[in-house]
Amino acid sequence: MSEHRRKPPQPQGGGRAAARRGQSGSSSGRRAAPRGATGSPSDSYGADAYGSGGEERPYGGRAEARRAAQRSTGGGRRRAAEPARGGRRAAPGGPAGPGRGRGRAAAVSDKKRLIDYPRAGKYGWQRWLPSWKLVSGLCIGFFGSLVAVAGIGYAMVGVPNEENAAALSQNNVYYWADGSQMVAAGSGQNRQNVTIDRIPKAMQWAVISAENKSFYQDSGVDPMGIARALANMARGGDTQGGSTITQQFVKNTYLSQEQTVTRKFKEMFISIKVGTKLSKPEILQGYLNTSYYGRGAYGIQAAAQAYYGKEAKDLKPSECAFLAALLKGPTYYDPAGNEGIDETATADANRKRSELRWRWILEQMHNDKRITDAEYQEAIKRYPMPQGRKASKGMSGQIGYLADTAKKYVLNHSNITEKQFDQGGYQIKTTFQKDKVEALTKAVKKVEKEKLDPEKRELDKHVQFGAASVKPKDGAIVALYGGAGYEKGHFNNNADTSGVPVGSTWKPFVLAAAMEHGTYRSDGPLSPLSKYNGNDHLKVRNNDGSYVLKKDNTPFFQENESDHPWGYITLRKAMEQSVNTPFVQLGMDVGMRNVRDVAEKSGILDASFATLNPSFALGTSTPSAIRMADAYATFAAAGKQAAPYSVTSVKFNGQEVEGFDKPRITQAMPENVANNVTDVLENVIQNGTGKNALALGRTAAGKTGTTDENKSAWFVGYTQQLSTSVAMFREDPKSAKLLSMNGTAGEESIHGGDTPTQVWTEYMQAALKGQPDPGFPEAEKIGEIQHEVGAPSPTPTPSVEPSETATESPSATPSETPTSPSPSPSDTCGFFGCESDGGGQNGGADNGGTDGGVSPEPTPTDTNLDGGNTRGNGNGGGFFGGPAG
Repeated sequence: MSEHRRKPPQPQGGGRAAARRGQSGSSSGRRAAPRGATGSPSDSYGADAYGSGGEERPYGGRAEARRAAQRSTGGGRRRAAEPARGGRRAAPGGPAGPGRGRGRAAAVSDKKRLIDYPRAGKYGWQRWLPSWKLVSGLCIGFFGSLVAVAGIGYAMVGVPNEENAAALSQNNVYYWADGSQMVAAGSGQNRQNVTIDRIPKAMQWAVISAENKSFYQDSGVDPMGIARALANMARGGDTQGGSTITQQFVKNTYLSQEQTVTRKFKEMFISIKVGTKLSKPEILQGYLNTSYYGRGAYGIQAAAQAYYGKEAKDLKPSECAFLAALLKGPTYYDPAGNEGIDETATADANRKRSELRWRWILEQMHNDKRITDAEYQEAIKRYPMPQGRKASKGMSGQIGYLADTAKKYVLNHSNITEKQFDQGGYQIKTTFQKDKVEALTKAVKKVEKEKLDPEKRELDKHVQFGAASVKPKDGAIVALYGGAGYEKGHFNNNADTSGVPVGSTWKPFVLAAAMEHGTYRSDGPLSPLSKYNGNDHLKVRNNDGSYVLKKDNTPFFQENESDHPWGYITLRKAMEQSVNTPFVQLGMDVGMRNVRDVAEKSGILDASFATLNPSFALGTSTPSAIRMADAYATFAAAGKQAAPYSVTSVKFNGQEVEGFDKPRITQAMPENVANNVTDVLENVIQNGTGKNALALGRTAAGKTGTTDENKSAWFVGYTQQLSTSVAMFREDPKSAKLLSMNGTAGEESIHGGDTPTQVWTEYMQAALKGQPDPGFPEAEKIGEIQHEVGAPSPTPTPSVEPSETATESPSATPSETPTSPSPSPSDTCGFFGCESDGGGQNGGADNGGTDGGVSPEPTPTDTNLDGGNTRGNGNGGGFFGGPAG
């Protein structure tokens, strides 16, 4: 073919038709092959033939296009294919301008990303590995932000011009139930500031060595400590331990005690500023003057007076170390104990904790060269035991015990800490009725004056009373008697104490359990007319018929106080005369666990229960007077139980504090069970050991109780309006162990039916004066009559015994001339305890229960209590039994 007949070279796109085909192929996701793309050199055109500025790219089939896409660094297969299409799309008819032949993806790939992540140009795991530039940039940005935030916070947070309200002197105000003011007491009268020159150097260095060794070198904050505190808050823990002395001073003086992140940051910024404005001695002075040392004492001067009765400047190094130890938490480091706030804060436990930290602080002072070798040796010689608590203004008589009871209730029913409470500002309305408190105090004082003469009789010394009065169907504590008074050095609240066994006043719970659950032999509830052997010196049987054994595998014998041959008597009669043997065997038949459950549902705290062995039925447990009055109120209320309470409302600086609604009322036992217990206990007053209560002149029910060796004597009784308990005991003031009352008041022995019943009657007469006598609900017949194993077969028509009286008792009553000497521990009730109200004049004697731990020979399966003769204060058997009341 001639040269002039050849077609001129076509544009790379193949002209308009090819362009259309290319567009069609592009829109469908497939690229049309270029015209003449046969692989022949004559059919291939380089991109530079039209001045596109790109490198020469030969074109093949679709497979080649895909490989080209995979080689692209643009990020994806679709994006990689775009340059290939763009490179072919030159404008027909002439060369393209610079850059027009490149596709959109090429333009994007040339664009710099702000954050190159995932990294371009990398493959596999390397794409996800950040570059050092990215890491360093982020770190610089993060720390720069922190610096900016810290700078803004430092600029915005200023040092308050005034101390916070908590650091100022305030009182707590207590009110009677009728709204009239009882007493205003608290830190408002126990705060004195002193200058640093009047604070001993030993005190200054004791605090620094124990809490902040770098005090004179640091900037006022501890970043690592703050981090720990924030981490603790995130876990819900305590922030204490994350602060320098400067921070603690700032918290005490300018901030609230709340534990929040916001307060922690404010504390940090204010501490930094305070560190630049105040000198270190000024900060230390402020800290020692605002810190809480317990016993309502704020500041070192008040603490020196409260614990040692001296000026702060006169404190010795040993005493300074003791006071510095209190700053860790006076609730747990005051050797006087704080069981009412926490059951672990006993006097013994606190003494051990205090002495351990006291020694450690002196060692730190010595190691830090703050005291000489001679001073250290002198200080470490003897633990500086502080003086006992003292009554603050207005807290004399029973007021101190009333305020103490209300305070414990507040702390156990709110999130208020003792430190916050003692800073003042609270208004507490109580349940206490002034006239009834005065009547109870008057009753105790009258009986004490008539019967006790400590100056003439040695055995009349150290005799104490505790009493409480509770409203049935409500739980409100209307009166209590806690002791001689704070002003006389008696700081244990006898109404809310533990360690005093209740003796035979426990027997109604055994009877209630039998009437509710029956015995292992009965098909249902047991009638109180069932008969049990009331003779003295009886073996006690297990449910399988075997006898309870002592440690030496010999049979255990339960004793009564006298050897009177009662024979088989009804449980009603046994309660009337408080005979021991029937109730010990009944408890075994019912199951001591059932007895315990009934008592607990009635209001007795778990911590006050004794070991579940046969003696459990005779009152080895140690509830407080408040709890016993409340439990008997359950009987008075036909089985309805309400937990005892002493506070109806709390306000802080006029604002109501939540959590002080009345306790919820529950049905603790069937109504008829409670009514039958009441019927039996009415008979105790009418015909039995509680006959002295007949002087009340109205319908009442109650039970006497006396423990082994007359170490305590009780009377608990009630009407529908009031339930009141009275306890009497002797206590060694040094060891707090109970002492025998044999010979007290010039009597051979003291029983629950005597002095305690007299106090109860005197009080109830005054408290119920002018009120009606509603009596009690009628008790309906309950349960089946099933006598103890070995008892004579019941007659077809068993006779009811409510008319049995004490006149059937032996003529020689145990209270006058016991027919047998007290049994010895080896063969008597000393192991499980013995108690009997042997009948006779004035209801006979009542020597019930056991003091626990009398016998050295418990059974192989049971453990007798040790220390039942030692009394505690509010621990276990108390009103609250510890943190939860």
